[in-house]
Amino acid sequence: MRQTAKLFRQRTGASMDGDDDTDPSATLPELADLDWMHHGTAFAATSFWAVARRLPAIVREAIALAWGVSRRDTVAAIGLNVAAGVMTTFGLLATSTVLTELFAIGPTPDRVRSAAPALLLAALAVLARGGLTIAAGWAQARLIPQINYGVELRLFEATTAVELAAFDDAGFAEEMDRARNRGMEEAASIVDDTVNLITGLVGVLATAAAVTVIQPLLLPCLLLAAAPLAVTAVRMARREYLAMLARLTRRRRMWMLAHLMANRHTAAEVRTYQMRTFLLGEYQRIMRMETRAQLLLVRSQTVTRLAGASVAGLATFAVYLVLGWLLLTGMVPLAAAATAMLALQAARGSLSTAVHATNSLYEDALYYRDFQSFLHRADGHTPTGGGEPAPGYQEIEFDQVSLSYPDTDTPAVDQVSLRIRRGEVIALVGENGSGKSTLAKLIAGLYRPSGGVIRWDGVDTTRLDPASLSGQVAVISQDWWRFPFTAGRNISIGRYDRSNGDGPSVTEAATAAAAHDMISGLPRGYETLLNREFKNGHDLSGGQWQRLVAARGLYRDARLLICDEPSAALDARAEHALFQQLRRRPERTVVLITHRLANVRHADRIYVMHQGRIIQQGGHDQLVQEDGLYQELFHLQASGYLA
Repeated sequence: MRQTAKLFRQRTGASMDGDDDTDPSATLPELADLDWMHHGTAFAATSFWAVARRLPAIVREAIALAWGVSRRDTVAAIGLNVAAGVMTTFGLLATSTVLTELFAIGPTPDRVRSAAPALLLAALAVLARGGLTIAAGWAQARLIPQINYGVELRLFEATTAVELAAFDDAGFAEEMDRARNRGMEEAASIVDDTVNLITGLVGVLATAAAVTVIQPLLLPCLLLAAAPLAVTAVRMARREYLAMLARLTRRRRMWMLAHLMANRHTAAEVRTYQMRTFLLGEYQRIMRMETRAQLLLVRSQTVTRLAGASVAGLATFAVYLVLGWLLLTGMVPLAAAATAMLALQAARGSLSTAVHATNSLYEDALYYRDFQSFLHRADGHTPTGGGEPAPGYQEIEFDQVSLSYPDTDTPAVDQVSLRIRRGEVIALVGENGSGKSTLAKLIAGLYRPSGGVIRWDGVDTTRLDPASLSGQVAVISQDWWRFPFTAGRNISIGRYDRSNGDGPSVTEAATAAAAHDMISGLPRGYETLLNREFKNGHDLSGGQWQRLVAARGLYRDARLLICDEPSAALDARAEHALFQQLRRRPERTVVLITHRLANVRHADRIYVMHQGRIIQQGGHDQLVQEDGLYQELFHLQASGYLA
């Protein structure tokens, strides 16, 4: 691993003035594991012939991608370019005939009249080639938005389907960023580059066919002139890809710092704690590394481009020498030589198109492979339930259930066994880090246990359809996202597909969560957009948002309601109203997590957790009498209200 990182830094110039953004002593930690750098190192060792061997497979993959979105446009883009290449051959051969007639012996009028039919044919070939090229470009342009739509939809289908545990994987976020930043964008590029490659190759083959008819000895010269351009393009692609890999972590870190320095949500703390100098210093340090890496890349690319251009110039000069020798020895007539010059110029343009397309195609295919790798990884994190519909449960049973997060030695939940019956109010109590929220997520089905079994009415949840299981659960969390929707939509997304009259209305849910009066006081009531980044947007305080989130959970009207610190930001009146509402539905099971033990006094059963285990259980009166953690915590809170 250290050798990989060292090679990576040497090739990309990841350090400057002794600074290194992968240095463990750096102020900011690494954003991702360096393990994915093996892809960049493998590319650094890629030879020209390795590119050539892999190119057919990439082309097949690109054509299959295009074929999947539009067969008609794929056939048109490729077929019309091939037809344009055929017209190129006809045009060159017709031009050769025109020149032969014009250079023939005889009166000028007779020579012009003899060349007229071939001249007309050449003009028609050029006209047809231009029309076919335009039509092919139209079909090619039509493919791009269709492919973009398809791959974007596929990515977000994957990111929204994976289990929550995927986002605890250290490498998952990094791969997702790589897939979104370039991998997703390059899907259309590899198709575009493939069509350009085919266009260039068809052009080269068309001119090669004409050159072969005129003089076969010129064909090896054409290949000789092409080799330096191809080698230069591959080397440029290698350096560019390595630079992208090095920049990704740095750019993410720079984005994070920029977000902290230019965000109204962080502005108060940045000023309160005088963080300006620290943040600017970190940004400047990383910017210096980024600038130096880019300067080194520009220098290496310039040297490579200069060397390639020099060799290509010498090869072209050699081709002209051979052509001159053939002309002087009489092996090629003057008309054929002139046509060959035109053919070589045309071939050079087509060859340039093909080489640049090869360069881009190979590079873009690597980015696109990141997208495919992420989809493969996401598939491994996608729940595959047995397909049985979740029953309208009467009892949920935990049997020696454990859960360990990635890269941790101590389980967050350790061999927990409990039973939750329909209509009960269950409370989870304990100090911070005791495993309460993790256990609640296991109950909600957001995580699958790493050990033990969870059963709904005796059925292992691994056999149940995940969507059916989730449909019976609602969560009111202390961590929420401020969705940029209207106030009404922020509530109704709790069950966006509900039929009219099935369950509480938006207003009823808001009233139950003590949010109705607050929403009614907004500029446009329930139609107020809750995001200041948009026109006529409005924002709420933390407590107001929590009431809105509570209304969303109540609107969902699920049989199992999990409340994880649902009143952390509420005032006393709103908190009292919320907990009164939670106890009004005897057919609904409530799992309550809160540090305010006064709110769990009426729970049917209280589970006290410590270091991932249940150490006490029972009712409030029973636990207060026992000499244990619950008694200690309750008396600590109660002492604050005593004189």
